[in-house]
Amino acid sequence: MPRFDRTHTDDLAAYIKASPTPYHACAEAGRLLEAAGFTRLAESDPWPDAVGGYYVVRDGSIIAWRVNTLDYDAFRIFGAHTDTPTFKVKPNPDTGGGGWKQVAVEVYGGVPHQTWLDRDLSVAGRLVMRDGSEVLVHVDRPLLRIPRLAIHLDRGANEGQKFNAQSQLTPIWGLGEPRQGEFLEFVAAEAGVDPEDVFGHDLFAAALDEPAYLGKDDELFAAWRLDNLTSTHAGVAALIAAEDTGTRVPMLAAFNYEEIGSMTYSAAQSPFLESVLRRLMGDDYEGYAQAIARSGMMSSDTGNALHPNYPEKHEPGHRPLPGGGPMIKVSANQRYASGAEEQALFRRSADAAGIPWQTYVNRNDIPGGTTIGPISGTQLGILTVDVGLPILSMHSARELCGAEDPGRLADLALGLFTH
Repeated sequence: MPRFDRTHTDDLAAYIKASPTPYHACAEAGRLLEAAGFTRLAESDPWPDAVGGYYVVRDGSIIAWRVNTLDYDAFRIFGAHTDTPTFKVKPNPDTGGGGWKQVAVEVYGGVPHQTWLDRDLSVAGRLVMRDGSEVLVHVDRPLLRIPRLAIHLDRGANEGQKFNAQSQLTPIWGLGEPRQGEFLEFVAAEAGVDPEDVFGHDLFAAALDEPAYLGKDDELFAAWRLDNLTSTHAGVAALIAAEDTGTRVPMLAAFNYEEIGSMTYSAAQSPFLESVLRRLMGDDYEGYAQAIARSGMMSSDTGNALHPNYPEKHEPGHRPLPGGGPMIKVSANQRYASGAEEQALFRRSADAAGIPWQTYVNRNDIPGGTTIGPISGTQLGILTVDVGLPILSMHSARELCGAEDPGRLADLALGLFTH
């Protein structure tokens, strides 16, 4: 029997299932927020100056906040991202030959190719219509497959193989000769729209495996998109619960495109977050500058747990494990935005939440990735700390974390918001 309350992790599993793409993740987050009384705003409309919960969506990114008092003078921002490494469907996707129909795709982000082979995949994303409206679509059944070459035809398969992303990672989706326009006609029909009215699309391969608990005592949790829907979902849950924050405005900022560098009009390097903050402060630049000086941000993204088969890949003095709680991520070269002030912000939040926590540092000879933390901290000039859950198989089509840790991450976010 599980030794913890599974409510939060069960909710995370449902959120992951409903969110195969960033666009679905924003829509599902919006649904959860609206059920809690939040109101969606349009960037092109005037915004109310009133107590309440609000959110805006831009191109797969979502920013949500609640105003508990009109006398606010600071922000507490929980940052995350909504995208995941996968394969994106090309504009003209119909390809193939030799009696096979295939779908042309492009690698999106840092995909470990092996984990996507011989796996049943669906297709999900958005269609942008002639009139500019957006239609979400998810063909929620096995549709695509990237077939592995049989070991009889590749005797060196277990000795390591490098795949050509152009010619060897193209999924199949049927038999026969490819016909231009067929795949998009099929997707449009699944979405219930006229293909002639589809003027643009962002479609992705999506893993179909159900989220699941595993281990002797269900102490582990496996799913696709733990990186980084664990953080987006934790931020939503904490924001809904943050009813008493004094003069601080609690905020979730979950950005699209983190996995490919954050350089779009809606990503962490864009003015999206700054625009929201400035609109909330009005024309008072002095008040805005003072509020930023009083504010703090927590950039939440997954990090690498100690791998039992490759312990030599980890920094010897910092070996976080699933089940040990969220990590503070530290880098002397500011790959993570965590110095002494930031560490203190993290510890105050963790103490307020009453949760265990760990520290993550990369080996000196194995540089790690980075997050939205250094980007947003630099863009805004705001105190920012990098945190996240320790997971195994990062960027795989099936990742693994401690089953209790997602709830602790939400508690950490609430600790940030309320203290």
